[in-house]
Amino acid sequence: MAYHFYGSAEAGNVKAKNSMYKGIETPLDLYDALLDIWCAETCAPRMRSEWTPENKTLGQCSVTAFLAQDIFGGEVYGMVTEGGNIHCYNYADDCVFDLTSEQFGEEAKNLIYDKKTIQKRNSAGHFMKAEKKKRYEYLKEKLRNGD
Repeated sequence: MAYHFYGSAEAGNVKAKNSMYKGIETPLDLYDALLDIWCAETCAPRMRSEWTPENKTLGQCSVTAFLAQDIFGGEVYGMVTEGGNIHCYNYADDCVFDLTSEQFGEEAKNLIYDKKTIQKRNSAGHFMKAEKKKRYEYLKEKLRNGD
């Protein structure tokens, strides 16, 4: 399979730090599994009306990045997009990867992965929003069950 997300060429070198999820050894494995899980329900509510099966990564960045952090360690960083939203991505084992960069289409080439702003899941972070934590937990459950 050809991967088109940012950092995919190096992501195969990033190894899981635990065996939380059977068959998930690299971010490539996680991406493959999430292709069958990402859905409108896991999309950010403000973007849900735009989500389609053809653009599965739309609105999935933070919940996906924190799930990847659970598995591969490292940090979750954020960048401000043209629309003023924060887009999250991962840095682990000296590799920057963004499993949801495809949502930007051609605009993805304008994204700047500068590792300046660490994102936190708790304590005034992303999971202070109950809906976001719920979407993250949904992804974890589906991944754990092999759905």
